[in-house]
Amino acid sequence: MTAQTHWQAWHEPYADEKSPLSRRLRLVQQHIASWLDQRSDERLTVVSACAGQGHDLIGVLASRADAQRVHGTLLEYDAGNVTAAQAAADQAGLINIVIRQADAGLLSSYAGAVPADLVLMVGVFGNISDADVERTVAALPRLCAEGATVIWTRARRDSDLTAAVREWLRDAGFVEQAFHAPGDVRFSVGVHRFESAPQPLDPAGTVFTFLR
Repeated sequence: MTAQTHWQAWHEPYADEKSPLSRRLRLVQQHIASWLDQRSDERLTVVSACAGQGHDLIGVLASRADAQRVHGTLLEYDAGNVTAAQAAADQAGLINIVIRQADAGLLSSYAGAVPADLVLMVGVFGNISDADVERTVAALPRLCAEGATVIWTRARRDSDLTAAVREWLRDAGFVEQAFHAPGDVRFSVGVHRFESAPQPLDPAGTVFTFLR
């Protein structure tokens, strides 16, 4: 048997519906569902960075009659998580969802997947340096289509970076749609709409590196 990696074990709290991770997931899923309800496009594109096992996007699409209008690319580095996400997508019949084993910190990994109408940065900003968070936010216009939505998360630690993230997003041309910071847990969930001009993807370079 292959030993379970840290990033596979990280998903275990999802089994407890009362865990902070499950609560965060439900918030993210609610915003994905709301975004779909508000968009009448026949074809929508989604890219998810460090997608893990795809619980957020796949979990929403699995129960929707309009799931096939969503063409998504999930970027995940851990092979076991890729396998789990692919199994979930297959079980839900999501033929337009591609699970790509790739390093989401490399801009080249997004080639062919962007510009996207929805960009998911869930579980990313809490695992990279503050400088890399700023660099990633600045790069988001290269991943976004016109009018795109970005959903992101970040834990509020002793040094709370969320105020800076929200400011960086404003500077990058985004308008805040929602921000959740429950008082009894440390997670935060932000939703921002891109209201500036999209930029072409330059596949050269790295925007972030995971710290663990």
